[in-house]
Parts: sequence; structure tokens; C-alpha cells
Amino acid sequence: MSSELDTVFAALADPTRRSILTMLLEDDMAVTDVAEPFEMSLAAISKHLTILSRAGLIAQEKRGRVKWCKLQPDAMRAASVWMQGFGQFEPVNLDAFERFLETELAEGPSGS
Repeated sequence: MSSELDTVFAALADPTRRSILTMLLEDDMAVTDVAEPFEMSLAAISKHLTILSRAGLIAQEKRGRVKWCKLQPDAMRAASVWMQGFGQFEPVNLDAFERFLETELAEGPSGS
């Protein structure tokens, strides 16, 4: 459990990966569409997607010749339960978390 939690928190620590998760809140996306708003190579985006996949935060599948990404929000449940264990945190409201991620994305990858 601790290793899985470490992987989720490590994946969420990066602003690019959080932006990707925000984008996937709307719908499944092709990898090339995920990469479009970022000023980095497709290979760099693929590395971010691999980290998100290993953390269980997204799933990737091939449909024809196109690789698609899909959000797996249940993967954050363990992190939410862990934070609630401290009693200082309110239960994570996924709607509020979604709004937070949308705000982060609206500000852009550099926070501007």
C-alpha cells in the first residue's frame, strides 16, 4: 500500500501531469491531443503518461493506430483515505478537486 501511495503522490507532484489529468476530466484523448498544448516533445509527454499509467491514474489503450488516454479517478481514493487519516483534512470532494485542477490548467503549465 505504501509503495502504491508513493507512486500516486509522485505522479501528482508534477504540474504537467496534473494538467494532463485535468484535460482528461473532460473526455478520453489521443496522446497527440494530450501533447498539443505543451511545449515539449511527444517523447517527453509519453514519459509523463507512463508515470500516470504506472500510478494507475490513467489507462492507455490502442484504438486502431491511435493510442488513447482515459482518466482513472479511483486511483486517487487511497491517497484521499490516507490524508483523511490525519483528521486534519476534510474528505476529498472530487467535484472540488476537479474545479481545482481546471483552475490549475487555466493558469497554464508554468502557473502564469
